[in-house]
Amino acid sequence: MSVSTLCEICESRTAEYSCSHCGQLVCERHFDTDSGYCVDCQSRFGGGDQPEQGEQMPDGVDTYEL
Repeated sequence: MSVSTLCEICESRTAEYSCSHCGQLVCERHFDTDSGYCVDCQSRFGGGDQPEQGEQMPDGVDTYEL
């Protein structure tokens, strides 16, 4: 017997991914493969684009933490 879980955002499509930030199970439509975040976390925290080593952050700090 196969058990499938619905996306926790749209509740209509099959969840195929788990957000690496919040752990929410989401479908392909609600997951950003570049960042590994669901669309909720992606909109709150942004993507996985980090500055290159030695590149200055916009406000002058050298690290950000969530």
